[in-house]
Amino acid sequence: MESSTPTAPTTAPVAKTVPSERTFHGRTVADPYEWLRDKENPEVREYLEAENSWTAAHTTGLADLEHDIFEEVRARVQETDMSVPVRSGDWWYFSRTQEGKSYATMCRRPVDTGDDATSWTPPEIDPTDAPGTPDGEEVMLDCNALAEGRDFFSLGAASVTLDGRFLAYSVDELGDERYTLVVKDLTTGDLLDDRITDISAGATWVGDDHLFYQRVDEAWRPHEVWRHRIGTPVDDDVCVFREEDEHYWVGVGVTRSERFLIVSSASKTTSETWYLDLGDGTDPTAAEGALTCIRPREQGVQYDVDHVVVDGRDWWLVLHDSLAERPNGELGRCPVGPIFALDDLEVMVAHRDDRRIEGVDCFADHIVLATRDNAIEKLALMMLPATESGHGWGTFEPVTFDEELYSAGTTGNSEWESPVLRVAYTSYVTPSQVWEIDLASGERTLRREQTVLGDFDRTRYTASRRWVTAADGARIPVSLIHRADVPLYDVDGGNPVLLYGYGSYEACMDPYFSVFRLSMLDRGVVYAVAHVRGGGEMGRAWYEQGRELNKRNTFTDFIAVADDLIAAGLTTPQKMVAEGGSAGGLLMGAVANMAPDRFAGIEAVVPFVDPLTSILKPELPLTVTEWEEWGDPYHDPEVYDYMAGYAPYENVTDQVYPPILAISGFNDTRVLYVEPAKWIAKLRATAAPESGEFLLKTDMSSGHGGVSGRYDRWHQSAFEIAWELDRMGARERV
Repeated sequence: MESSTPTAPTTAPVAKTVPSERTFHGRTVADPYEWLRDKENPEVREYLEAENSWTAAHTTGLADLEHDIFEEVRARVQETDMSVPVRSGDWWYFSRTQEGKSYATMCRRPVDTGDDATSWTPPEIDPTDAPGTPDGEEVMLDCNALAEGRDFFSLGAASVTLDGRFLAYSVDELGDERYTLVVKDLTTGDLLDDRITDISAGATWVGDDHLFYQRVDEAWRPHEVWRHRIGTPVDDDVCVFREEDEHYWVGVGVTRSERFLIVSSASKTTSETWYLDLGDGTDPTAAEGALTCIRPREQGVQYDVDHVVVDGRDWWLVLHDSLAERPNGELGRCPVGPIFALDDLEVMVAHRDDRRIEGVDCFADHIVLATRDNAIEKLALMMLPATESGHGWGTFEPVTFDEELYSAGTTGNSEWESPVLRVAYTSYVTPSQVWEIDLASGERTLRREQTVLGDFDRTRYTASRRWVTAADGARIPVSLIHRADVPLYDVDGGNPVLLYGYGSYEACMDPYFSVFRLSMLDRGVVYAVAHVRGGGEMGRAWYEQGRELNKRNTFTDFIAVADDLIAAGLTTPQKMVAEGGSAGGLLMGAVANMAPDRFAGIEAVVPFVDPLTSILKPELPLTVTEWEEWGDPYHDPEVYDYMAGYAPYENVTDQVYPPILAISGFNDTRVLYVEPAKWIAKLRATAAPESGEFLLKTDMSSGHGGVSGRYDRWHQSAFEIAWELDRMGARERV
């Protein structure tokens, strides 16, 4: 019997309507597509598969372009490659990738500790060697073998004990961020019986046999820290910390000095930190001591601590902020122990209205300060010079770079007594680099630069900053990336533009290099990033002006940027496409309702487009903690009405919308697949007939992070870029 090819659908899927209502604060809202929330209902899967078929059928014209982009990306990537080895204890740790394989292989090589001059110089290893074949190299974990036969695979934790014997790693096989923790004896290659299921991703070693991890509650909130001792039954594990307040998430880690275990509990606006003194590492039972609170939580005050030794004395470096007094942070110090008043700290870096202090990183002989100034990351280095009494305190000196727009941060600095500082550097036009700064001489050594194959020449591309004034006078930074031979302004017919935005959680959309972006730039596209309010690019106030009852600023900022680019002659509504993901997908949904005529297309990736319905369900993951981001509509009618006024799904109307592409993952636990599914169904049923095409693509085996495996991710990205280029009218290379 001959097989037949499935017939392409000729009409778009129509989601059935089922009467359903939501009532809060005396407001009743009909929601006929809420039935799509029932993940176990076979009709839900059937509907999503129908949407996938419709999307596939209506994007067949993109197949050649998608193929070209995939091949362009593959031709630029050095598929057989390796990371810069990182020293920890007596081993150099690194990962390898191999052509044709989707996942990394984790390896290590012993340090030549007999030669101090070279013991801090990473070994030179040929990436083309097969993993484990160079002298002394060991394969710790082959993720390709772990992923074999699975539709989805994600590695969470990968942590080795200081003595190098045990590797603790965690795996998510569904995309729902529910991890299983496994311990491997690297001396024998055996997996131990110490197997812990349904936990968060992390794993923290204390000493050589105690392992700390986080358990989650029914809403998948990390709310407990547990201690496990290798070789003992998991049923004997001890809960060392429990957070009852649903607004708070719990984290655990060890200071670089290995002296203190740190447990933090934090909401969006408030934090509290506990510590355990582990001593000098000679007491094997030190990990089983009781935690001490550094400073009880105070609403609206956040703080983090790190440990440094100066003048032979243990000190806390305390980075703290108060929404009322020091919103951009202040760095202070005090002797290790409980803190009674932040005002009693000895100030090291004072609060400033025009600079956000983002972090501090402590080592035996130096301290690294990270700040954000005028939307750009900055690093400063303090040496702890020797004095007669000990080390003494130095001053912070800036670590400078040449480009205007860049990202820089510490990376791979695991060793407390390292004589070098590793810094990761990238920009919109500079492939990612790893620099090493010799702390004694200040000399910089480039340890690695991302290899971009083919005819890539960074001088062909340029990036600049444009400032756009919002209606209320706020100055919005916009990053513009394009080919150097592409004129920006007063262009006849305008340039094709991809306008990207996020604007939530104080997250910063910092410069980074992308081989995928090159495929857009080489087709004449101007890639624009709108650093709208709700992000953290311009300090804490920038975030505050785009959250809770100020959330509309995020949307109007994005529209203001679009209008400015059009008014400047840089582009036209017929050539501009908007993109955002997750909370940025909420931005896309709001903009689609508020300014649909500005764009030739809108792509929303795992979009948070039904926020009010989700935030009114405390049982869902993230919900209660999100009340400090979006407001609490469950208890507050003012917040309810405010969110109801912008929630994308609830505000779809009979107007002309541009073509919209929504991307989703069936196992997403952060933004449930039901949100884009309901949104697309309502758009198709409500929008004016003259509207563009509405497409929904749901990966049935992944979660919030999308498909797993680099080749699958490349194919997915190539599909999305092809759709965007087609909407911009920029299919051909220039």
